[in-house]
Amino acid sequence: MPPFVALAFRRFSDTVKGFTVGQRTIAIIGLAVLALGAFALASWLTKPSYTPLFTGLQSSDASAVVQQLGKDNVPYQLTDGGSTILVPQDKVYDERLKAASAGLPSAPATGYSLLDKMGVTSSQFQQDVTYKRAIEGELATTISHLDGVKSASVQLGIPDKTVFTSQQTDPTASVFVQTQPGVTLTSDKVDAIVHLTSASMPGMKATDVSVVDAQGNVLSAVGTGTTGTSTKLASGYQQQTQAAVQAVLDRVLGPGNATVAVIPDVDQQSAQQTSETFSSANNTAPLSQSTTTEKYTGTGASGVSGVLGPDNIAVPSGTSTSAAGAGGNGTYDSSTDTKDNAVDKVTENRTIPAGALKKQSVSVAINQAAAQGLNLQNINSLVSAAAGIDAKRGDVLSVQVVPFSTAAADQAKAALAQQQADDAAKAQQAMWTNIMWAGIALLALIAVALFVWMRARRRAVREPLDLGGSIMFDELPEPAVIEAPATVALPAVPEPLPALPDPGAEVLDAERRRAQVDRLGATEPQKTAEFLRGLMDETRAGV
Repeated sequence: MPPFVALAFRRFSDTVKGFTVGQRTIAIIGLAVLALGAFALASWLTKPSYTPLFTGLQSSDASAVVQQLGKDNVPYQLTDGGSTILVPQDKVYDERLKAASAGLPSAPATGYSLLDKMGVTSSQFQQDVTYKRAIEGELATTISHLDGVKSASVQLGIPDKTVFTSQQTDPTASVFVQTQPGVTLTSDKVDAIVHLTSASMPGMKATDVSVVDAQGNVLSAVGTGTTGTSTKLASGYQQQTQAAVQAVLDRVLGPGNATVAVIPDVDQQSAQQTSETFSSANNTAPLSQSTTTEKYTGTGASGVSGVLGPDNIAVPSGTSTSAAGAGGNGTYDSSTDTKDNAVDKVTENRTIPAGALKKQSVSVAINQAAAQGLNLQNINSLVSAAAGIDAKRGDVLSVQVVPFSTAAADQAKAALAQQQADDAAKAQQAMWTNIMWAGIALLALIAVALFVWMRARRRAVREPLDLGGSIMFDELPEPAVIEAPATVALPAVPEPLPALPDPGAEVLDAERRRAQVDRLGATEPQKTAEFLRGLMDETRAGV
């Protein structure tokens, strides 16, 4: 081990050994919290992210996919009652390819793929039913791809063909949609479903499609389309009219000084109307024209002569309107003109949905306190224009100035004041509770800190130091004073110097102990200080 590493480790060990019981407890708790946090962070970082592998699976397909994942040792999770399988994100595409190679999930044959299984011996009935199922499957698949639609089912009502045009009926369709959890189809998406379905069949109109969701709500009804039922139409018209009139009155009288009630009377029945209009075309050449002209001129006897009339009775020619003169001489002139003129024909087919407004009643009440100097005629005109009052239709408008009751407002004001007072009292109580707990926590922290400090101050951990017994610095022997020998003159011939006397055993022992104390102070200063402090305490106690 390198020296600096050993020195650092030794210093750390000495520091830990110098901790008090409270410091060691806090250090152990801190290390435990750090270890748990590191473990949680590592678990979160190493936890795989799961992604849907398949959703909306049947029970048999889900079982087969789970068996495939078990063979591959791939962890998985099941949600949505087992219809959705989640796998780690890095395994999604591999498992999808393996499931596809195994024919999973096994989707039933729908759409135009049904026509591939038809044989040459299939009857006309089988062909018609299969074709119908193919169109239904294609429509259901297309509708299920819309945003927010989980699944869809389409049923077509195709009438039998007939040569009698008066007996022909339009095909109809019924669409069932199941939306994603928490998703509600908007009117635009319902219109898209209706028009997509109606355009797939010849002769089908948008009003021939019914759309129902999984909650049983009718989103589009046959005969009315996506406009909704008559009840919804009446409610929508009522809210719209009340909002328009209320907005006008609030701007004129101020908020809370007027109230509006609208009661619409709507038609609950739908109908089909067909009208034909004929009109002559002016300044237009006739389609066909024929002219016949007959002329006769001659002399005859004064007797009766002429042409044969009804029942072979002779009619004298003189009786003709074209005869010129009487007697035997006369003329006959006849002309016939026939023209076939062009006639304009307009045929109109109209669908009258349920919910048409028949009449309405609008009632307006104005607060008497806010009606000072108010012109009721102007208010009538404003309300009539905002609500679309039509007297010919039978609409009724009533505007009255009456005193408003303030009991509800006073009660609401008192309840609001009481609620505010209760909230303020609860907030103050919560504040004092927090202050009390904060004070308790602060006092506890101060007590713990004081306890730790006093324990470290008065009950320091002392470790025995082997110095050959308790030695007091005052009892250490003074170093022996070695007197120098008397100065003598050196002889001419050098003689060997006499050996110095050896120091005493007590001096050597004291020097050895002092060296040990110095070495201990250099390596472990904290223990040395504690040891010296203990010696001083014992010295003072002895004094």
